[in-house]
Amino acid sequence: MAPPRSLALALLLCALSASCHASISYPPSAMPAAAPAKDDFLSCLTKSVSPRLLYTKSSPAYGSIWASTVRNLKFDSDKTVKPLYIITPTEAAHIQATVACGRKHGMRVRVRSGGHDYEGLSYRSAKPETFAVVDMSMMRHLSINGRNATAWVDSGAQLGDIYYFTGKYTPRLAFPAGVCSTIGVGGHFSGGGFGMMLRKHGIAVDNVIDAKVVDANGILLDRKSMGEDYFWAIRGGGGESFGIVVSWQLKLVPVPPKVTVFQVYRGLKDGAIDLITKWQQVAPSLPEDLMIRIMAMGDTAMFEALFLGTCKDLLPLMGSRFPELGVKQADCKEMSWVQSTAYIPMGASATVNDLLNRTSNIKAFGKYKSDYVKDPIPKAVWEKIYTWLAKPGAGIMIMDPYGAKISSIPDRATPFPHRQGMLFNIQYVSYWSGEAGSAAPTQWSRDMYAFMEPYVTKNPRQAYVNYRDLDLGVNQVVGDISTYESGRVWGEKYFKCNFERLARIKAKVDPTDYFRNEQSIPPLFK
Repeated sequence: MAPPRSLALALLLCALSASCHASISYPPSAMPAAAPAKDDFLSCLTKSVSPRLLYTKSSPAYGSIWASTVRNLKFDSDKTVKPLYIITPTEAAHIQATVACGRKHGMRVRVRSGGHDYEGLSYRSAKPETFAVVDMSMMRHLSINGRNATAWVDSGAQLGDIYYFTGKYTPRLAFPAGVCSTIGVGGHFSGGGFGMMLRKHGIAVDNVIDAKVVDANGILLDRKSMGEDYFWAIRGGGGESFGIVVSWQLKLVPVPPKVTVFQVYRGLKDGAIDLITKWQQVAPSLPEDLMIRIMAMGDTAMFEALFLGTCKDLLPLMGSRFPELGVKQADCKEMSWVQSTAYIPMGASATVNDLLNRTSNIKAFGKYKSDYVKDPIPKAVWEKIYTWLAKPGAGIMIMDPYGAKISSIPDRATPFPHRQGMLFNIQYVSYWSGEAGSAAPTQWSRDMYAFMEPYVTKNPRQAYVNYRDLDLGVNQVVGDISTYESGRVWGEKYFKCNFERLARIKAKVDPTDYFRNEQSIPPLFK
């Protein structure tokens, strides 16, 4: 039972406790909420940045530049609040000048790398606001040091760039990050970044060893000059809160010359519910070389796996640990690791060269939510879940198992806290075509989320910051500073008790809250 690789499958593949609370006081003064001097900002910027890298709303290419990486069509609308300017830097000095001029003339900036932000906050505002966007798409240099098994990559690169050039350099090195190749490095790493090797090598930021960031004063810093608190915050604390990360140094990880992938479909009549019920206990306890995730949709479940080894070694493992799934030799596809990074999101016809494609033919509207599960969900509940998946306009559930490496790292090691004791993550994907105002898919998403509340994490109900969801709450601004109280509503869901530390670091490195959006870290002052 293997349905064709449809738009739905392509889209889904790409795609609070008292101890956390703190007392709050505010600084005696903050950046005044003055109306930006638009002409002065542009005049200041053109002294350091070529006009060919700047786009105003009157520029002929403004519309195409702005829309170039809009991945969610619900924001490609005349009603969307768009930036006054788009800056496309080609070097760190251009970013430094943008921040310096923005601070001097009251022009805030947002930052876009790949445009996959589910709420579009990297390139639009959810409320009327005057701002500029630093579009990192022209900064995508990558260099590999094979002797040290490290790489430097710019934030404007995409995951596909890392995978392609690492695989081209050697088939024995890789990097553990997300599934969709068009995801931008800057945003992905800023939220943590997990993918098919999370059980073997952890998440992307567990393997980041240095970075270069432009801070709120326009100063370019590295790990040594920024300090360990700042470095901790940018590795998973969410984008657009602490500065603009120009580039990241990565620790590459070893992989075997051949890996094995399988995609096995099981319908309800094939016992899908029994299989999922067992999977949620088996998958997190499997050897770290094996990752099996599930896409549940309609009356079907697709079990998708990456095994860091050959089919010869995989089949006995599946036979002893998960025989009910019935994986056979014919289900196995052996390939190099880099080939698997194209095959998994794009299908059997994809080639490694497709990893360099910076455009997407997916044209849909979307709404996304997420959950974490610590205790197995009973079979009777899975039966009810499938009634939700059968409803008109229903979306998809993507479930990624944890355990092994990702769960062996302490929750406070990085801002990403969803580690110890976690069985799996759920992403709810609702998508539709047609008008942006369609309410039915959005309602399904919210109703499904409400139904799942008894079966997922509590106090707080956790969520993954890279699956950004404004339903969880938005910042309120008082005196031109985002308030800690309003941020805590959504922030502890993404970061648990790490949110307080993030807010204290924010107060040190950006006390005037220059870098902000609707879900940026607010400053917490002593």
